[in-house]
Amino acid sequence: MSMINRVRETVLSILNKNNYGYISPIDFNLFAEQAQLDLFQDYFYEFNKQINAENQRLSGTESADINRQIQEVIDTFTQFQNLSLSLTPQVSTQTFDLPNDWYTFVEVIWGQNCSRASDDVANKEAERVSEYQIRRLLRSNLTAPSTLFPAYILTQQGYPATEGPGSGAPPGGTYGNLSNQITLFPAPTSGCTLSCGLTYVRYPKTPNWTYSTLTDAAGAETGEAIFNPSLANYQDFELPLSDSTDIVNKILQYAGMSIREIAVVNFGQAEQKEQDAEESVNLPTKRTR
Repeated sequence: MSMINRVRETVLSILNKNNYGYISPIDFNLFAEQAQLDLFQDYFYEFNKQINAENQRLSGTESADINRQIQEVIDTFTQFQNLSLSLTPQVSTQTFDLPNDWYTFVEVIWGQNCSRASDDVANKEAERVSEYQIRRLLRSNLTAPSTLFPAYILTQQGYPATEGPGSGAPPGGTYGNLSNQITLFPAPTSGCTLSCGLTYVRYPKTPNWTYSTLTDAAGAETGEAIFNPSLANYQDFELPLSDSTDIVNKILQYAGMSIREIAVVNFGQAEQKEQDAEESVNLPTKRTR
């Protein structure tokens, strides 16, 4: 059974039991997206807490190894992609476009491919530096990024001039667009092009409960939505099935605020607190909320 349909049926059952109201498919999908993002981001806070618990010898092993279980979930969102050189605001030889769904970086690889294979440089892991650091590093031959120790930045476009070797002319310069582009250093040598490999954690795909509308004998729509997972834009939740309870509680809170029913909000919060209390027995809290 589809997880998203199961969650929707549970939410509607709780709401309809006390005649609190009805959630339209559009509203449900919006609430589902927010609930999934909330829980997704909590995994990273919890991962950090579990590492601290390990250092304090407070975590379990084997089936009780919560840290490993969290890592397995995060790994399902980790992927590799070869980035393309940016064409905006101008053609660049150092700046690459980032994927739209990136959440955080795991590893950035700097590589150089040349017309002569002997000039190629093997892929090297690049170190992230800040905007002010790269400008300071490039002023010195001793500290400037090299083929052995490359670097990268996420920065704004539009600086009036570049510093150090690079491509492009003002106003674009070598610098990329904040959060959408990445710039590698050093610049490629003559006759060579840079390559950028990115291992990153992506955002989960937006859940979408798809449906068809029933029609009566005359062919007129009745307005009743029937779940239809065969549609092209259908998307289930990407979190584990064990998170379905937390997702239901989150959606109930959003729904309660939407229909201005405080009882629904309180119910969702009470269920969530109870769930957290059960998970915190002899273990660190599962998630931070």
